[in-house]
Amino acid sequence: MTPPIQHPAEPTSNAARAAVAGVEPRSLRTFTPSQAVLAKSAGVYHWTPEGRRLFDFTSGVLVSNLGHNPTRWTRRFFDYMGWPAGVSDVAGDYFPAVAMTAYNAVTPIEADAGRRLVAALRREAGGARMEQVMWAASGSEAIQKALWAAAARDRTRPMIVATRYGFHGKKGLANAVTGSETDAERDARVRFVTFPTTECRDVALRGAPFDPAPYLKELDALWHQFGRRLGTFITEPYLGGGGSYHPPKAYLQAVQGWCRANDVVFILDEVQANFGRTGSLFAFTTYGVEPDVVVLGKGLGNGVPVAAAVGRADVFAALDYGEGSDTWSANPLNCAAVLATLDEFEARDVIGGMKESSAVIERGLVALKEYPFVAAVRGEQCGMVWGVEFADHAGKTAAEWANAFVLAGYQGDGAGGDGVHLLGPLSKKVVRISPPLTITPAEATAAVALLARAAARLTPA
Repeated sequence: MTPPIQHPAEPTSNAARAAVAGVEPRSLRTFTPSQAVLAKSAGVYHWTPEGRRLFDFTSGVLVSNLGHNPTRWTRRFFDYMGWPAGVSDVAGDYFPAVAMTAYNAVTPIEADAGRRLVAALRREAGGARMEQVMWAASGSEAIQKALWAAAARDRTRPMIVATRYGFHGKKGLANAVTGSETDAERDARVRFVTFPTTECRDVALRGAPFDPAPYLKELDALWHQFGRRLGTFITEPYLGGGGSYHPPKAYLQAVQGWCRANDVVFILDEVQANFGRTGSLFAFTTYGVEPDVVVLGKGLGNGVPVAAAVGRADVFAALDYGEGSDTWSANPLNCAAVLATLDEFEARDVIGGMKESSAVIERGLVALKEYPFVAAVRGEQCGMVWGVEFADHAGKTAAEWANAFVLAGYQGDGAGGDGVHLLGPLSKKVVRISPPLTITPAEATAAVALLARAAARLTPA
């Protein structure tokens, strides 16, 4: 058994980490050097059992876009579920409310959530492709269902084209389109093409000229080889788990044009990019495209596990009863979370309100480039997700620098002061920055100052 991570001056947290290590395998969690223990959370903050306050610069892996435990969202969520404010005041063993599971049944809350989600997407898209919702309990399950439907639309066209080094999940077909052709146990139906990582420039080079021709040539070569056996193309708005690479808009627009010209179903996996991360409610509008199927998750439920594939009715119609079902899809708990999230984004300008904070954070991250171990900062202008890439320097690998930065950010101003909660590096060298969209400019200023001091502590004497 791997020894649990332990840190000085954290006796309660160390005990919790040790207890978890004793009853859970290490494979259950992704490696992060800090392995913070979170006793409570509110807004943009976590608190450890020892009382240390941490700025959350992860949003629970891009989930809590509206912050942790937002009051208005929670009240709406309770209202949709029909839960009383104080269950202890309810007489009897049970109280009437919306069922927490409604397998193979229909509830009004499901109908409302589906209708409103489609309406929100259609408003953003300005087109007609957003027609139906296929619910799921996680992003990878929604990806799987989208791929099943696309393949079933024409069973003579089973092959899938995916972009290299994307992340779509760890299950079944979602895993098969993750990574690249060099990964083990690759599905024979999948072929990979290049994502334009070399053109995903540092924020200082946004808007630089881009030629999509080499990428279209690669797609045309696959078409020449396999022809109409190719039926599906899947990619992300930006390459998230692969290192936070944000492509020129012309790339996704060219891919969409190729898919439409060849009647290939275009699936856009914006599980981590939806609900404001790229500066728009949905990422496809940031990039000026309208996919045949868009996959949503994470921020869709602001902490409640829910995902959905939304798109063309004729694609989903290819699956018959039961072929896209599971125990938890469209359960009322999920639908209440979706409705509460839609309410909050419709009631106030969350995305417009985040732009000043976005500018503060980006300036702070760009300033880190004065250190020789920070190679690049990538992200969307006026968005709320960036990747800080570390370089090999002074005898340390980029992974070592990135891990040291995560731990330094967590430690903050000494053992008892504020810190910044960061996740372990992506692709061994990139630290993702993704606080809740609701972070204020003052909070953003304080948090990036902590990151600056963390970087200074890493600088060799």
